[in-house]
Amino acid sequence: MSGFKSFAIAGAGPTMGGRIAKALLGYGVSVVALSRPSSAASTAAGLPDSVKVAAVDYADIPAVTSVLRENKIDVVISALAYGALPAQTPLADAAKAAGVKLFVPSEYGMPTEGGKEGHMVPKSQFADYLKSLGVPTTRIYNGLFMEFLPWLTGVDHGKLHILGKGENPISTTSLDDVSGFIAYVLTQLPPSKLENATFRIEGQRTTLNDVGALYGSKVPTAHVTELPEGFTKQTFLHGQIEKGRLSSGWNNYTDSDEPEKAASGNAAWEGHKWKSVKEALNL
Repeated sequence: MSGFKSFAIAGAGPTMGGRIAKALLGYGVSVVALSRPSSAASTAAGLPDSVKVAAVDYADIPAVTSVLRENKIDVVISALAYGALPAQTPLADAAKAAGVKLFVPSEYGMPTEGGKEGHMVPKSQFADYLKSLGVPTTRIYNGLFMEFLPWLTGVDHGKLHILGKGENPISTTSLDDVSGFIAYVLTQLPPSKLENATFRIEGQRTTLNDVGALYGSKVPTAHVTELPEGFTKQTFLHGQIEKGRLSSGWNNYTDSDEPEKAASGNAAWEGHKWKSVKEALNL
């Protein structure tokens, strides 16, 4: 066991944060969910009773600091969505003031280190901010959540839409594998292996064409020049896939994929069997 026994999670919703909380409980540690007062009741309803929910305004640094101190928090984990990332800055200030030993920022997607494009900048800048505070970090890249593939391709619209050739490799990892990996490494690895470390994980390396083949005749594949109306985020991600950036091995400094690095972090979860896309989507 590492020395980390107590964890605070910001953004403990059902997609990622709640899964991380449940996975951590399996290792006998204490978990506190930080929740804005307006959503504390709904957050608590989705979590086991053993998770303490602390209703606090993320921007109120003294209040968050008090919660972290009172609960002797070792690690703060952020599972905030992209639009809520600015709230990580006061959380970092509170973590520093409370003597938190490790901060896990909200990454869980394509690699952002060295990224110069708009969507990468907030995450890279926040990692730099934590460094300036002297708060150690653990960053985790997993490519695309497998469960998001139907949303990405618009399967509910009757076709599996592919914008572009669909030939570039994508790192895909199931939600349970990402949350389980986080819980495992934070509780089982020594702090020296976690401080300012980056883990690149990958459940299955695949392509959109291969995903289409899994659906077969049930959902026909359509290569299109544009996605259905309203698919703004999906269009952005299809563009990133065409550039190769949805690989966990993507190197922003060289603007190239390094496939051998994509699953380099998997070995940290010794003996684990990673889910395939077929398993995750029940195909």
